[in-house]
Amino acid sequence: MKHGPGRPAKSLRAGSPALAGRARIDWDLGPVAHRGLHDCAAGCIENTAGAVSAAIAAGLAVEVDLQVSADGVAMVFHDDTLDRLTGERGPVRARSAGELARIRHTVGGEPIISFTDLLDLVDGRVALFVETKSHFDGDRALEKALVGPLEAYDGPLALMSFDPDAMAWCREHIPHVPRGLVSGSYPNRAWLPEAGGLADRIRLRRLDDLERIAAAFVNYEIAALASAPPQRARREMGLPLLTWTVRTPAERSRAARLADAMVFEGFMPDPRGL
Repeated sequence: MKHGPGRPAKSLRAGSPALAGRARIDWDLGPVAHRGLHDCAAGCIENTAGAVSAAIAAGLAVEVDLQVSADGVAMVFHDDTLDRLTGERGPVRARSAGELARIRHTVGGEPIISFTDLLDLVDGRVALFVETKSHFDGDRALEKALVGPLEAYDGPLALMSFDPDAMAWCREHIPHVPRGLVSGSYPNRAWLPEAGGLADRIRLRRLDDLERIAAAFVNYEIAALASAPPQRARREMGLPLLTWTVRTPAERSRAARLADAMVFEGFMPDPRGL
């Protein structure tokens, strides 16, 4: 598979001790299309081959989400259940990869694709930021499903999760792939309820696990971007800071001031910058 040209990423601060001896983002950072460059009104739904292809055509990096099938295959899908985006019902992980591949999205009619399908489609042409979804229950079936496909892929790609334990597993078993934490304000128990109790949520908000996972970057909620944890990771640790999910002009302005790249949807940015 092709590898995009490796260039020093903006704001990497490559000399930082926090980045020494770990997998790094070694490509230029730019706007990242949230779940691909999707437009429901135009019949192009999130996390599909069409949305990813649209981002590639625009020269934009892509963020996607992964769930695991019943038979241990990583599939490109955001929700735990099929209900919102397809005509089927029930958990994604209750269906085999073959069954999931036959299910069509309600909007646009595209099938659910596997992680391997995604890698074949992108083929190193743009950077991928891949979020592994977690129930914070210690089940690493999804991360295990990434090992084989990633051994055969050499394009610019980084893994990330809200669950530090998922990234700690990847540090041990897929050490060459850059890892990051997705996080935010955790204002109440309804905000990512599976994350645990108050002490757990404080730890996640504060990004206490960055060293444990040997993080290469942080992806932090736009509403809490100015808070101490992400800005400390950026300034003191020298970690590139992404922010999710940018939708409005005001959020775009905040991202330009406080982050190195935005994960966006709903508009078309210049691929060269924020």
